[in-house]
Amino acid sequence: MSEHAPHGEDPDKEVADAVLAYLRAHPGAADTLHGIVRWWLPQQRYSRESDRIEAVLAALAEGGRLQVRTLPDGQFLYALRAPRTTDQTRDLH
Repeated sequence: MSEHAPHGEDPDKEVADAVLAYLRAHPGAADTLHGIVRWWLPQQRYSRESDRIEAVLAALAEGGRLQVRTLPDGQFLYALRAPRTTDQTRDLH
């Protein structure tokens, strides 16, 4: 079983579904095995995982591990939050 396939799902079916979904979205598309692996499948995985990734980023930000800035176009820019300096760490320097 593939490490990316949900528990109990056939990994071959997952790939077949991803290829077919790409072709439905891009009916004139054609590519080699290398091109399909490199370009089609990651795009499909990303689009399916985007909501989950966004939720994880939001949780990390809420937990204080990431800082979030809003860009002029409305997108969010995520970065590692700098560790807070405490009196104890100042005494060590």
